[in-house]
Amino acid sequence: MKDKFYVTTSIVYTNARPHIGFALELVQADAIARWYRNRGRETLFLTGTDEHGTKIARAAVEAGKSPQEFVNEITNEVEGLRSILNLSWDRFIRTSDSDKHWPGAQALWRKLEESGDIYEREYSGLYCVGCESFLTEKDLENGLCPIHKKEPERVEEKNLFFRLSKYSSPIKHAIESGELQIFPEARRNETLAFIANGLEDVSFSRSRRKLQWGVPIPGNEDQVMYVWCDALSNYISAIGYGKDQKELKKWWPADVHLVGKDIMRFHTIYWPAMLLSAGLSLPKNIYVHGFITVEGEKISKSIGNVVYPNTLVEKYGADAVRYYLLREVLSYEDGDFSEKRFVEHYNAGLANGLGNFASRVSTLAEKAGEWSNGLQAADQEINEQITKTGTTAADAVKNFKLHEAVNSIWSLIQFGDGYINEHKPWETNNKQIIGDLVVLLGAIADLVSPIVPEAAEKIKDGIDKRKKIENLFPRLDA
Repeated sequence: MKDKFYVTTSIVYTNARPHIGFALELVQADAIARWYRNRGRETLFLTGTDEHGTKIARAAVEAGKSPQEFVNEITNEVEGLRSILNLSWDRFIRTSDSDKHWPGAQALWRKLEESGDIYEREYSGLYCVGCESFLTEKDLENGLCPIHKKEPERVEEKNLFFRLSKYSSPIKHAIESGELQIFPEARRNETLAFIANGLEDVSFSRSRRKLQWGVPIPGNEDQVMYVWCDALSNYISAIGYGKDQKELKKWWPADVHLVGKDIMRFHTIYWPAMLLSAGLSLPKNIYVHGFITVEGEKISKSIGNVVYPNTLVEKYGADAVRYYLLREVLSYEDGDFSEKRFVEHYNAGLANGLGNFASRVSTLAEKAGEWSNGLQAADQEINEQITKTGTTAADAVKNFKLHEAVNSIWSLIQFGDGYINEHKPWETNNKQIIGDLVVLLGAIADLVSPIVPEAAEKIKDGIDKRKKIENLFPRLDA
């Protein structure tokens, strides 16, 4: 289906409340989904929660709760982000959902078995509970997991393995041919380097004696699925895999998976190998974003610098938080959150930028009684600027350079302010110029709606009702 667009986030691991780091990915995916919906693409935006694994089972015990009770509380918080951040996801998948998720996960397992890619073997190795991943000595830094800075546990048990090594060449070919595109290029090169280093088969199950909390493996009562095998299958279980072939065919392959750099390897290597084994198409794009630090420090409970989305939104509003995450955080790199910089960006881009421009134009229109309903301005320069900005922003979104898309749209706002200052319609009361400015404001409202949807609706409503648009973003004290 050429006009469809299927976008996913990684699913939130439910061992702790989601902080601003995951809010970044949700807002990025939401902006992409809104962009394509606004341009007539039938769009499906999927997110959800990853609820199984050793780390969660242990966290539940520490909290004195059953695993299901524990994950229900975190999942409720994740689902609450929909209204807090004004998100527009279409489906929300939970890996503990035995009706909606398990049939697809188990159907995928059967396909891996049918391909001869599942086999049993005794295993002894290093396991990082934080990553829910086996590590080799070469993965470690000074004997520690490079991400969690903890010594991995030694695990010895009989598990079911997946023949990951079998798919080295096909995955490499898919990446190099462009069938599977990885953004940014540095992450693509990192993936290819990892493949060149040699892929090893991976343990894809856990003994029920050690871990009860997981998706049961069909036909094997002694094992549950490895959490990553279970989690990655959400992208197809949520669209009918194993239950509704027509629905699957409509949406798969995904147009883009958004993931953090810490879980890139699972998405750029494990997932493509699983899909190839099952005879399914690969996703078209994988966009890997960076981390968010706070005042230059890694987000950490022990440091006490965790920033939660609801706290920010209560103070500044959802649009302001979305704007900061999409413009201040460079799409291909790590970003930093600072309240001082947040206020500076708010005042410059929202209060003095979009909010001020909407107020200026609507004030002129109300006074002159000129609310152009035309789709085009009489002034060719305005039409050219609108078209140019739309094209530039579309190209940036296509390449997942979301901050560049935002910058280009805000350049159009600056052009509008310059146009007002040059033509001085408050002196001339020139209705054609004012009508053209209303056209420009309407075009800007359309372009900013994936970024600041609430403000965009207020602007559109003001134009439709022919009333002054005031105080979209009151200035903040620095």
